[in-house]
Amino acid sequence: MITIILIVISALTIFTFILAYICYRMAFYSNRREIPAEEFPTPQGEIYEPFRARMVDLMKETRTIPHNAMEITSFDGLRLRGKYYEYKKGAPVELMFHGYRGSSERDLCGGVQRCFRLGRNVLLVDQRGSGESEGKVITFGIKESRDVLSWIECIQKEISPNAQIVLTGISMGAATVLTAAGRELPENVICILADCSYSSAKDIIKKVIADRGLPPKLLYPFMKLGARVYGKFRINETSPLEAMKRCKVPVILIHGEDDDYVPCEMSHRIFDACKTAKVLFTVPGAGHGLSYLVDTEGYFRTLEAFCKANKIGC
Repeated sequence: MITIILIVISALTIFTFILAYICYRMAFYSNRREIPAEEFPTPQGEIYEPFRARMVDLMKETRTIPHNAMEITSFDGLRLRGKYYEYKKGAPVELMFHGYRGSSERDLCGGVQRCFRLGRNVLLVDQRGSGESEGKVITFGIKESRDVLSWIECIQKEISPNAQIVLTGISMGAATVLTAAGRELPENVICILADCSYSSAKDIIKKVIADRGLPPKLLYPFMKLGARVYGKFRINETSPLEAMKRCKVPVILIHGEDDDYVPCEMSHRIFDACKTAKVLFTVPGAGHGLSYLVDTEGYFRTLEAFCKANKIGC
């Protein structure tokens, strides 16, 4: 009888860790060799079709703009890379982070042009495990938020110790910069711009599990275990929602009202939790990450009005 019990326990343990590993591979592991190389990568999905040609044009234009390659070593030894575009010496620097399994060029196309229009310099970053940066694990903004601090130090060292810095991100990049706001940011950071952020890794993971017709309550614990055992991080260590309790800088939140991947309601929750100067701009008819392309002028009006109201330099 004891032998049978031990066999059952062993089998359940093996099953648990196998399922946790599968969850880890599906959600957190990054193998860029599996991603088909495209000359001008654009997001997949029907919602992007009306904007695909414009995205490609923006990428082509960005490639013609002079820039300097930049590189840092993360707190855990990864070589992370970015590209710095200078509009004018001494202008504020917008430090920009892309989304989940994306790249700076794909997810932030048009970002350089937008920053130049606002009179800002810009540093586009490839997050760990993405683009030209090293890494095999995507941590949904947990470790990435620590990378934000390293990039800020890089700006202070390589560009100017007194540079005014705006932290910007889209999707997981938005969650990354919001989460960084809960850490000790230097006074150089003057504002955070978060476009279509999720409220926490837990919330978005459970939402995606449900979207696939699977039981979130059953599978989420295996996701959590996979992240901890194989990804070496804790999903619930921190979150954008939690970080807002400690945020000390103005926050601009932007979200497409037709976002069916990261619900607009998540930005509403972040907005309610934020205790600093804040604004939430939602765009009717915009899907995930498409607010800028759907309502470019409204995007600019929101940024300019908020910066003026809060004396944020441009």
